Order: sequence, then structure tokens, then C-alpha cells
Amino acid sequence: MSAVTLAHTTVLLAEAVDALVTRDDGCYVDGTFGRGGHARAILQRLGTAGRLIGFDKDPQAIAVGEALAAGDARFAIRHASFAAMRDELAAMGIRQVHGVLLDLGVSSPQIDDPARGFSFRFDAPLDMRMDTTRGETAADFLARADERTLTEVISDYGEERFARPIARALVARRDAGDPIRSTGQLAAVVARAVKTREPGQDPATRTFQALRIFVNAELQDLEQGLSAALALLAPQGRLVVISFHSLEDRIVKTFIAHESRDVVDRRAPFAPPKPLRLRALGRVRPGAAEVAANPRARSAMLRVAERTEVHLA
Repeated sequence: MSAVTLAHTTVLLAEAVDALVTRDDGCYVDGTFGRGGHARAILQRLGTAGRLIGFDKDPQAIAVGEALAAGDARFAIRHASFAAMRDELAAMGIRQVHGVLLDLGVSSPQIDDPARGFSFRFDAPLDMRMDTTRGETAADFLARADERTLTEVISDYGEERFARPIARALVARRDAGDPIRSTGQLAAVVARAVKTREPGQDPATRTFQALRIFVNAELQDLEQGLSAALALLAPQGRLVVISFHSLEDRIVKTFIAHESRDVVDRRAPFAPPKPLRLRALGRVRPGAAEVAANPRARSAMLRVAERTEVHLA
């Protein structure tokens, strides 16, 4: 089975689209096209004047998007991170949109394709890049990083309390002339270095998460993408974000909270406060039925905010 055709169940599909689409003639951004689950549902809500632009780093996702675009003139796909959406849309002559959707993290087809190297369930080359056309693989990073850097990455992005012994073991193996090149090798080293783990969780889970986030600059992209979305949103435009772990959700929650309050410039205390730019509309978690049907939905959090002030692009 090719990676392009691997099954993917879109999480919080109806909830996300309901929150995003407020007008059928609007212009919307799907910042994480994936295999097109959200995009197809959005297009079903749009009329002939509506428009949707998708973004994705993954060449396999782009292939799916190009097929969709060939059959629907309302849709276009861009091979780029959503962090670059403002520049990409400007090049298309688009200065405002009515909604931005970000469905964060790694998709089921990426996890389930052994060749991508995202999962310790398969022994495969340790790649982990969402964009396989550029950048450093996880194996390449492990081949060059010192113990301090590895400890910081595994601790900061994996929230792994055994980051130091894991990093030490990885460096020791490399120094012995046997660097990590596969997912199975990495999982085995981590399993020996991690002394205890929560019931039901593989010892390698947090380390794999950390390396994936680092290799793909996921948190940096998220911060840049949220700022780009805010700059693009028209008044009453919606920001809809689905996150799957605390690091992502913390960034989204903090961003919305910061932009949802008046800010006083302490350097000019008598000046009027900077007006709020977003209004938080709430959060949604998957229901029991969705989690039962798709266990990968259990950690999902959807947050929605609306652009408030008159926006001049």
C-alpha cells in the first residue's frame, strides 16, 4: 500500500468546520492539509464564490491536494509550512481571509508509513521529516549533536525526565562507532536507559516526540503561524486550532489569552491601551464516541477565537 493511500480519520471534523466557516463566500486557509479531510468538508460548506488555500510540508499530502485542486477551482494547495502563509498568500494577491484552521502534529498516514520513521512500531530508517525534500533527518541530528544538546531537546520537547541518561547512552553508542540509524535502534537504546515508565506507555514515546518536534521545528512554526493568521484574519474571522499535546496547546492557549486582553504600554502609562485583537470563543474535546472509534483523538484539544477589531492589512 502506498503512503498516499493510507487511511486517516480526521479528528473533530464537524466541530472544527462548524467553528471555522461563517460565510459560504469566504476565503479560508487549511494550514495543515494532510490527506484533505478538513479541506473537503470546508469545500462542502462553500458556495461558488468561496475559496480555500491549503498548506502542507509533506510531498505526499501535496500530491493529494493537487488532485483535489484539479477537480475544484475553489481550492489551491501550496507546498510550504503554514508559518509562511502570509507571504504565500500575498504572492497570490490575498491580503485577508475569513478563517484559518491548524490541525497540529503528525497524521495517521505519516505514523503508519514505516518509511517515514515516525513510529517505533516499525524498524525503519530514522527520518522523521514531514518535508522529505529538505532538511536534516533525525538520524543526521543524532549523528552530530552533543550530549548537552540532546538532553535539552529530549527534555524540552519530550518532557522526558530521563533525558540525560538517554542522551548519554546515545552519545556513547555513537562514540563506539555504531550511531543510531533506525527507529528500532533508537527505541532499544531508550528502553535500556529509561528505568520506569507510566503503565501502557512505551519508554520511547517521549523521545520520539521530542525528535520529531525538533527536526520539523514544529513549535517555532506554530508561533509564527499563529502570528501570521492573526495578521491575515478579517474582522469576525475565525482562528481554529487542534492540538494533541501540552506543548502545542500551551502555546495556542497563551497566544489567544494574550491577544484577548487590552495591553497597556508601561513605557507610556497614560496612552490608551492596545485594544484586544482576538476574542476567545471556547474549547472542545472529542466525545466518548469519537475516542472509542479513533483512540488517537483522546488527547485532542480544539480552541477557537475570533478577530475583533477593524483590520487594515
